[in-house]
Amino acid sequence: MQATLILKHKINMLNETHDPSLTSWLESANDPAIGFPVQHLPFAVFRRAGRAEPYRPGVALGDQIIDLAQLAAIKPFSGLAAEALSTCTGSTLNALMALGNTYWTELRLALSRAVRVGSSLQAEITRVLIPQAQAEYSLPAHIRDYTDFYISIYHATAGGKISRPDAPLLPNFKWLPIGYHGRASSVVMSGHGVARPIGQSRPVRSDEAPSFGPSKRLDFELEMGMFVGPGNAQGTRISIDQADEHIFGLCILNDWSARDVQAWEVQPLGPFLAKSFATTISPWIVTREALEPFRLPFNRPATDPQPLPYLMNESTKQGGVYDISLRALMSTERSRAAKHPPALLAHSNLCHAYWTLSQLITHHTVNGCNLQPGDLIGTGTMSGPNPDQALSFNELSAGGTRAVTLPWGQERKFLEDGDEVILQAECIKHGYPRLNFGQATGKILPSI
Repeated sequence: MQATLILKHKINMLNETHDPSLTSWLESANDPAIGFPVQHLPFAVFRRAGRAEPYRPGVALGDQIIDLAQLAAIKPFSGLAAEALSTCTGSTLNALMALGNTYWTELRLALSRAVRVGSSLQAEITRVLIPQAQAEYSLPAHIRDYTDFYISIYHATAGGKISRPDAPLLPNFKWLPIGYHGRASSVVMSGHGVARPIGQSRPVRSDEAPSFGPSKRLDFELEMGMFVGPGNAQGTRISIDQADEHIFGLCILNDWSARDVQAWEVQPLGPFLAKSFATTISPWIVTREALEPFRLPFNRPATDPQPLPYLMNESTKQGGVYDISLRALMSTERSRAAKHPPALLAHSNLCHAYWTLSQLITHHTVNGCNLQPGDLIGTGTMSGPNPDQALSFNELSAGGTRAVTLPWGQERKFLEDGDEVILQAECIKHGYPRLNFGQATGKILPSI
């Protein structure tokens, strides 16, 4: 495939930046083990660790980061790419997110051409490279609002079996994407410690008072996080035909959950303190455009209700799903002392979602709710159909009724102090370079 060839599909537009044969003059970008090739180019906000310097946007290439603030000062691009780059000098990506798909595409194309073998800009880009090993990260956007959905039917059914064994899946699940409004102020960057929350827990008997204290059923949930690009005015809607262009990109998300607190407070208005104490995200935002080669058809069993017309179009049907592999791992204080590698708890894939990302955007705004650049939307726990695809301890331990045995002999039903959860994601496709999402990590600290 020639670098300038544009392939038109019913469901997407692959352009020259997706050419699998492209390589970079930076050798580490061509290493699949690193997973940041020229076809990737995800965004983050970073600074050099231990230095009193401002955070600023960067793009990953191999084991390096392209410092976009320094690059903007050089002014190597023209047109829309130059305008987009000029927004990458502050401490967040909100301004870039607000510009929209046309600007993102032009900036991605300019960066791609600049880092390929034979680029005339190699010397300029080399001067603004900073090793990833020397970086620390900040939240990539000012997150004004955070909404968490619930789009894995396997997760919804497994959780329902624990609390409602006779009717595990509520009937509305198959008709609309279910979500709740989360706490944007407690979204934290990967590596941030998570203090065990304190709250009320359900009493054993209905005539007893609830218990109060540190959560005994602290859990993780492996989700994907979606950052919104251009928003919509209050009172307007984003149609399913427009929804993709409002998606800037994806990251990994850990929706920490205190299950004992959740069980007591969830009725009648849904999650509150059980979720609001912390949500961890990974540093890198993988752009929607980078994910175009990993689209899959939307499949809904013929025996299930089909989405209402406002939630379905031909593009969604032909390629509304993304093939993104997910893995949840953990370590304990004992395992780290003995230098054991983290244990794999479960693995799954975003393709198991019952609803698509574009459907989440459309449903979120159908009542006139206004989204804003930098808003964060979670997918909900992305568990798959098999037992080893359960991406929370609540599912793995069947609500705490059976222990999970770790390779070094310890057992867990829920998380204990000192445990560290490591969530990872990647895109793998035969004949195409591997795209690494990085990871979202968090260690459980004692209650304050």
